[in-house]
Amino acid sequence: MSEEIFPGPIQIPLATAEVWEKRYVDDTTIETRENKVKSFLIPRESLEKVLALETDAVRAYLGINDQKEKTLLFVGAQYDKETGKYVDVYGHSSSQLNRVESAEEVVYDGTRPSPPY
Repeated sequence: MSEEIFPGPIQIPLATAEVWEKRYVDDTTIETRENKVKSFLIPRESLEKVLALETDAVRAYLGINDQKEKTLLFVGAQYDKETGKYVDVYGHSSSQLNRVESAEEVVYDGTRPSPPY
């Protein structure tokens, strides 16, 4: 994907994000100096959408997308006093905002790894 198309899709269905996260966990590729990701270019819109969830914190999961690029997947995180742990809070697909009870849960992405971007 070129930088001209940045940021690309921002909302990623939760089911897709889970596949990407598993792909990262299962990845056994050896990182070398040439292919090691040093940073991520993060679209402002992704940060604004996850912050709009108004949670206590934000969690970033690592994943490998369908273009075989490492990516960050952003979700809200809300502290649960009963368990003493942060639980993930997902956004909802903007195409279904009028039907929140059946809206697809999404995470926020659009990041690009550097290198190459």
